[in-house]
Amino acid sequence: MAVQLSCDEKINLITRNLQEVLGEEKLKQVLEERELKVYWGTATTGKPHVAYFVPMSKIADFLKAGCEVTILFADLHAYLDNMKAPWELLELRVQYYEQLIKAMLESIGVPLDNSSL
Repeated sequence: MAVQLSCDEKINLITRNLQEVLGEEKLKQVLEERELKVYWGTATTGKPHVAYFVPMSKIADFLKAGCEVTILFADLHAYLDNMKAPWELLELRVQYYEQLIKAMLESIGVPLDNSSL
């Protein structure tokens, strides 16, 4: 059973550990009407590394706050970065990133039961 959080508790999760927060009043206004929608993207240009845990921990906060999180894999952007990797390799990288990000989220305690990742 999911725990219902107050608007202030959601804002605390969404904004914690951020250096700067702009539009906090608008954020509160949106959360009073509906859940927040969040988009995070990464270019599949190479091997993900330990620094990916920084955005994963923030994504975990968003999910705990009830946000709808969409993760975008920028394969076209990755292709345009160097125009050396063939499309077949980029498609495999997207699959690799998807599995890796799921594993990273699970490793920090984010349940993916109801996930559309």
